[in-house]
Amino acid sequence: MRLLHTSDWHLGRSFHRVNLLSAQRAFLDHLVETVRTRDVEAVLVAGDVYDRAVPPLAAVELFDDALHRLAALDVPTVMISGNHDSARRLGVGSGLMRQAGIHLHTDPADCGTPVLLADVHGPVACYGLPYLEPAMVRDTLGAPRADHAAVLGAAMDQVRADLATRPAGTRSVVLAHAFVTGGTASDSERDITVGGVASVPAAVFDGVDYAALGHLHGCQTLTERVRYSGSPLAYSFSEAAHRKSSWLIDLDADGAVRAERVDCPVPRPLARIRGPLERLLDDPELARHEDSWVEATLTDSSRPAEPMARLAKRFPHTLSLAFDPDEAPARPSASYAQRLRGRSDQEIAEDFVAHVRAGRGADDGERAELRSALDEVRTADAVAEVAR
Repeated sequence: MRLLHTSDWHLGRSFHRVNLLSAQRAFLDHLVETVRTRDVEAVLVAGDVYDRAVPPLAAVELFDDALHRLAALDVPTVMISGNHDSARRLGVGSGLMRQAGIHLHTDPADCGTPVLLADVHGPVACYGLPYLEPAMVRDTLGAPRADHAAVLGAAMDQVRADLATRPAGTRSVVLAHAFVTGGTASDSERDITVGGVASVPAAVFDGVDYAALGHLHGCQTLTERVRYSGSPLAYSFSEAAHRKSSWLIDLDADGAVRAERVDCPVPRPLARIRGPLERLLDDPELARHEDSWVEATLTDSSRPAEPMARLAKRFPHTLSLAFDPDEAPARPSASYAQRLRGRSDQEIAEDFVAHVRAGRGADDGERAELRSALDEVRTADAVAEVAR
């Protein structure tokens, strides 16, 4: 069976104030054309269809158009909700859509209920595991703890229990939206840390033929059977080196996997350039970036006059400008955003404790209390977002 694995469309998202709707439309055109010309037998979308719980109307219309076009090809599509989606909103009308071959899996209670596909070699059971917010789904799944490893493990136990009832030789595919150990994150994914831990081991997917993952935005192979497709577009400059693609997966009669990357259309390349302003303006090696979206970091010891306007004359698509002087190692005047960059909420809270205590940091018990409080706030935010 030939499967097309994609994820993290984030419909409605912009890139540093640049509207990406036309680029997302171009990707969906490419997706439909790939399904049509590459003999795809099922499409897998592993979560984060939208960028937020209440997406803009233009994004909803784009999604609706894509569903109609996929349904018209008579190729089944299996989708799950991600941590950016509102599972309840995305799942509205799923019963009717199922009749058109669009299978939306947004309810954690249905983790063990597969979409049954078939090819000349027999059945393929396709299980959809939507993003599982631990505190919200622990009881539903009967997990022993409210953390990512426990709830995803409980969901996979349901998958394996159902698979054991299927005819011998039934192949299996799982869609999941999670941070799996061994994956590499970028700056554009929302933090899903619970209890200080965000990731789950890849071994949780043992026993299935293919795990189609979503959440991380870089295309990655964790094992031959466990892969991230990544996002079809770059959503941060940390993805400048990414090759954006989907996976074309061939699942043979015995469940062996053969994978091929299918490149996605690139609306405009990304470039991260760094150095003194005058060098950036004059260096002939940077000519290749003149039509790119640019993130420029200036290393001048003092801030130049009108740096953005001067950069834009050579790099008209400059979107981000930062200052990192080479001659200021202590950098006491670093901006608030610079001081916080790359630090988790837990680390920021612990830094604050150390600051108000003149250097004496939080002890183990206090760190646990901070972690618990942050988890409670994040869970409350998730509940509120669903209820909106």
